[in-house]
Amino acid sequence: MLLIAGLGNPGRQYENHRHNVGFMAADAIHRRHSFSPWSRKFSALVADGTLDGEKVLLIKPQTFMNLSGQAIGEALRFYKLTTADLIVFYDELDLAPGKLRIKTGGGAGGHNGIKSIDAHCGKDYRRVRIGIGHPGDKARVTSHVLGDFAKSDHDWLDPLLEAIADNAGLLAKGDDNGFMNKASLAVKGKDEPSAPRAKGQSHIRQARPAKIAPRVPEDGPMAAMLKKILGKKD
Repeated sequence: MLLIAGLGNPGRQYENHRHNVGFMAADAIHRRHSFSPWSRKFSALVADGTLDGEKVLLIKPQTFMNLSGQAIGEALRFYKLTTADLIVFYDELDLAPGKLRIKTGGGAGGHNGIKSIDAHCGKDYRRVRIGIGHPGDKARVTSHVLGDFAKSDHDWLDPLLEAIADNAGLLAKGDDNGFMNKASLAVKGKDEPSAPRAKGQSHIRQARPAKIAPRVPEDGPMAAMLKKILGKKD
């Protein structure tokens, strides 16, 4: 059995925050696969289901981010699971928006939800880090993390969440590289749209510079000679 946790803060006022992208990932998996309705247990919302034949418990701690480890630790102990059976989705400042990386163990990187899980459960679990980007100024980090995704962010966020849901079975099987590749392909080029092409015009033709007509001088010796050759009348 696997325990897949999405991190976030409970409440409608937080649901679109960048800090809640872990909740969003868990919700996407829940919608796509045959999981039970969400119910309350372990100070969390939980749902049972299967991914690629593997029994899975989805969990969204309702203890607020800084106490995420309490709910997850309680669930691990109840089902007699270890950190090897735990996968956690959460937001990562140090990854560009739309990037997704998986690692096992490591530091919390200043993420309070991960600090709490490390303290209550140990560190050797799989961490699915979803990039939300850094605002570039330490003073703006809190407002960035606890701010809603911008409308333009959905150009990469929605395809990424769909890819997470579509390929969750790879994650359940332990194919982390395959899962990351699928996620990467889903958002590839979303932040760099290609220039529009004229209708009926190939990309090869579009790339060629237009032919420029030679400039004929209006006066001077060269102009007189050309007029004589071309038979141009004054």
